[in-house]
Amino acid sequence: MRYIILAIILCFSLNGVAQSNYEKGLQSFNKENYNTAKSYFQAYLKENPNHKQTKEYLGDIAGHSKDWDTALDYYKELLDASPKNANYHFKYGGSLGLKCLEMNKVKAVFYIDDIKYHLNEAAKLDPNHIEVRWALVELYIQLPGILGGSESKSQEYAEQLYKISPVDGHLSRGYIAEYSNRPKDAEVHYKKAIEIGGSPHTYEKLTKLYEENNEPEKAVNTLEDSLKKYDRNQLNYQIAKICAQYNIKPQTGLVYADRYIQNHSIKDGVPLDWAYLRKAQMYRHMGNRSKASYWIQEALKDRSDFKEALQERSLILDM
Repeated sequence: MRYIILAIILCFSLNGVAQSNYEKGLQSFNKENYNTAKSYFQAYLKENPNHKQTKEYLGDIAGHSKDWDTALDYYKELLDASPKNANYHFKYGGSLGLKCLEMNKVKAVFYIDDIKYHLNEAAKLDPNHIEVRWALVELYIQLPGILGGSESKSQEYAEQLYKISPVDGHLSRGYIAEYSNRPKDAEVHYKKAIEIGGSPHTYEKLTKLYEENNEPEKAVNTLEDSLKKYDRNQLNYQIAKICAQYNIKPQTGLVYADRYIQNHSIKDGVPLDWAYLRKAQMYRHMGNRSKASYWIQEALKDRSDFKEALQERSLILDM
């Protein structure tokens, strides 16, 4: 009797540890501590070798570190066990596609049919799967015609996206137009996406379009509209950057650079030395050598090998 009780206690203890490993793995994954999450999930999988969610997380972690072969192994196991799962097809096909981007183009050709099959299968199995339709829009517009690429096929999935999510529909139509060198059409769709949804991403797409088509003033106006709606400090830097790079509205650019510096935190993503560089560039454009020199020294203070700042310093010295 004593041994039976001990065995029961041990069983519950092991299950408790295993469950704890999964929960800790999930917590670490959600915090983007992927290496820590990987250790916990691997420990849990040893005790629960058929746990699908753990395999999926391990596949996702491998994909995050671009270990495509490991990711594909996990997703293949999941597909073999659940061949009608749309998300497994999407992740397998997507990982295969990303792997192909890193290999010799001749070898990559042999994987295209598999990529198409799994992505199309995911779309068939889940009529509301947004991510896989985005993947298919990109796949068919980027593939050469000889390999099955087709703008009409890409548009077909963009239309499906529109029915699921009008914002994604317009963004995907804009993407196709932009890729096909029709910037005016892309502008119409990105503006529609802003009108309907108005998320930060919609403003980013329109801003990037203007930048890439040498329309910096429109880019600045779009960022200012976004800033009115979303109090994101990084937008202050983006405006200052465009003003500095394109030599437009330097006084406006300086105001936004100062706002970025005053409100800066690590979550903004762009280090302060870049904001100092932008101020130096704007002062150089304005012909103010002394202030340009001051700010370029600030940019180089903590990073003496800051390549872009060193190049800017040379331009300032030549004033």
